[in-house]
Amino acid sequence: MSGKNILVVTASMGSGHNKAANAVAEAIKRKYPVNKINVIDFMSTETAYFNSLVKDIYLKMLDHTPSVYEFFYKFTSDSTKGSTIQSVFAHAMKKDMRELIKKYEADMVICTHPFPCAAASYLKQTGEINIPLITVMTDFCVHQFWLYKNIDIYFTANDLLKKEMVNQGLLEERIFVTGIPVGYNFRVDYNRDDLLAKFKLEKDKPVALIMGGGLGLGGVKNALCQLERLKKDIQILVITGANVALWSEMNEYAQHSKHKIFVWGYSHNIQEFMSVATFLISKPGALTISEALTRELPMILHDPIPGPEVDNAKFVSDNGAAIWVRHQDTLDAVVREVLSDATILPKLRNNAKVLKKPYASDNIADVIANMLGLD
Repeated sequence: MSGKNILVVTASMGSGHNKAANAVAEAIKRKYPVNKINVIDFMSTETAYFNSLVKDIYLKMLDHTPSVYEFFYKFTSDSTKGSTIQSVFAHAMKKDMRELIKKYEADMVICTHPFPCAAASYLKQTGEINIPLITVMTDFCVHQFWLYKNIDIYFTANDLLKKEMVNQGLLEERIFVTGIPVGYNFRVDYNRDDLLAKFKLEKDKPVALIMGGGLGLGGVKNALCQLERLKKDIQILVITGANVALWSEMNEYAQHSKHKIFVWGYSHNIQEFMSVATFLISKPGALTISEALTRELPMILHDPIPGPEVDNAKFVSDNGAAIWVRHQDTLDAVVREVLSDATILPKLRNNAKVLKKPYASDNIADVIANMLGLD
């Protein structure tokens, strides 16, 4: 058995796409170890300067002019307008994808972001490559940027998305509903008492987990300020991601709070934080939501990035696994109600249990193996 060279291409536009890529790669390695897997960030400076420039522009838009990003997202959601922009990005990025496929002698390409998907699809459309292309969609909504008719296999979050994709002309037999892949560690059972001791938390007080995604966005500071209005003190775990300035600011804030606050930067132990927390306060990134669903952790979602995160928040709140706070100044009132009404958290947990798809990465690996002949 010689195995295949599998190229998994992600994009560090936040941490979610990378997490999905690593979850899929881990599942394939664990279940089909004879194959060789490389996970590559398509937006890193090592891969391509133009791609990293696009990433920098994207991040600056989110930070300074989110309304511009929202306009671009809505403008390109139209199939005609969106396909034109798709072609522009695909043409600009095709050279980098061609070089990656050649460098790693790829027998197949798995993409967890629309940009590498566009570039690989362009190469296949023009006959420059003839290898299987696989797309793992990492949102609870469908956007034109994800859709290419010459992708061989799509993996998506739920049946509604599959139906929408078929309505837009994609072949039903190429679309598999698996859920969004999360890391294997989120399926592990943890002893909460052990985690309480590890993080020096008290058993009889609620634990709020505040996250702003891998970039440390999502109104983390505002959430803390809102929680300061609570009459009773609680325990708060704050994850600031890669945002070093926010980490420093939140540590300073913690010194003067009525609450017991612990601050971490980018963490590889999110599964432990989610296992010990009473509830999560976060922006509605699809991977964060999928991880929380897997842990059956009640969610309070706020401050979405305009575009897909609004759709993510709507999906999970409509299905009763989260509370979506649409007005930032009401977050404290929502938390107060959650802590005073003993029926809310169990309902959120039960609905999360219905929605969760903890074996998404394994199912993705198995479909790929069955359809493309992995040993």
